[in-house]
Amino acid sequence: MSDTVHVFWDERVLDHDTGSGFWEAAPSDLLAEQELHPESAPRVRNMKAVLERGPVADHVVWHPGRLATEAELTTVHTESYVEEVRALCEKGGTARHWLTSTTTITPGSWEPLLAAAGTSLAAVDAVLDGSCDMAYALVRPPGHHAQPQQADGYCVFGHAALAAQRARDRGVERVAVVDWDVHHGNGTQEIFYDRPDVLTVSLHMAHGAWGRTHPQTGSPDELGRGAGIGHNINIELPVGSGDRAYADAIERIVWPVLRQYRPGLIVAASGQDAATFDANGQHNVTMAGFHRIGTLLGEMSRELTDGRLVLTQEGGYARSYAAYCLHATVEGLLGREPSLADPIAYVPDDTTRGDAALNRVREALAPHWAL
Repeated sequence: MSDTVHVFWDERVLDHDTGSGFWEAAPSDLLAEQELHPESAPRVRNMKAVLERGPVADHVVWHPGRLATEAELTTVHTESYVEEVRALCEKGGTARHWLTSTTTITPGSWEPLLAAAGTSLAAVDAVLDGSCDMAYALVRPPGHHAQPQQADGYCVFGHAALAAQRARDRGVERVAVVDWDVHHGNGTQEIFYDRPDVLTVSLHMAHGAWGRTHPQTGSPDELGRGAGIGHNINIELPVGSGDRAYADAIERIVWPVLRQYRPGLIVAASGQDAATFDANGQHNVTMAGFHRIGTLLGEMSRELTDGRLVLTQEGGYARSYAAYCLHATVEGLLGREPSLADPIAYVPDDTTRGDAALNRVREALAPHWAL
C-alpha cells in the first residue's frame, strides 16, 4: 500500500477571477456587502494549506503542473468551442464574460484554464508513466459539467474526462470515472455516453436538468447510448443524504460494477460540496463520510488497478470545511486513520435515507450488471 499521495499544483489556477455578487449571480444593489463567487481562489488556497499544514503533510509529495495545449483540449472538446473560449479571453479590457448564468471568465482566465487542464493531464501522465500510483490534481475551476461544446456550472474544460481520454489514448483498455461531487457529472457523461471503453459513475443530489446548458437529468435511466448502454451510472441521492448513503452507494453499486468491468485505471472526480454546511450541496456528508469515501476508493484501486488512481478536484464551496473534508479524503485514500477532529459537524446521519434511491439505481442497472 502506498503511503504517499502525489499532488499536482499550478499557482496559475488562482488567477481565474470569478468576481463577486449575490452568491453566484451578478451584484445586488440591495446589499451593502457582496459575496465572493462560490468558485473562487480562496477555496483551493485553503485546500492546499490544509494539506501542507495538517497531519497528512508528511504523506503528500508536491509536483508542478503545466499548461495544456489546445490540441489536448480537443481530445474531449470541439475545436470550435476551444476557439470560442480563447477568443473571449483574448478580447482584452476588463469585461467579464458569462458563458452561462453562473459560469464566468475574464480576459485573464485563459492561462488559468489551461493550467487546470494541463495539471490534470500531468497527474494522469505521472501515474501512467509509473512515477507514482496515486495522483491528485488540485485545480480550479471544476470541470465535470463541461460538455464537448458547452460550459456549465462553473466548469469550462472537463478535467476528469481529459484524464480518462489520455489514459485511453495511451493504451489503457478500460477506464472508470467515479464522481462524488454533489452535482451530476453531466459533462463527463455526455463526452463518453456512447462508449463502453470509459465507464462513468456519478453520485449526486437529485437535482434534475437545470436548463439549456444542463439538459441531462442525472437519473438512473440515463444508462448510455448505443455501444455505451449500461456504461453510464447515475446514483441520485435525496436531499440530506449523509455519510451512510454515500458509503452504501459505493459498496452496494460502484464497487460491484467495477469488479465486473475491471478497469485499468480509476479516475475520481473529487468534490467536497456534499459536505454539511455547503450551500451548494444540500447534503450532509461530514469529514468522517469523506474519510470513508477515500478509504473505499483507495481499497478499490488497490484491488482492481494495482493502486493506480487519479483524482481531479471538483466542487467544495464551504471554503473552510471543504478543506478539512479534503484532508479527511486524502487520509482515507492512504488507508490512514482520521487525525483531525471535525470542528463543526453535528447534524445526525439518517442511515436509511439512501435506501430507496439505491434500490431504484439497482433496478435500472439489473439488465447490465449483477448487483
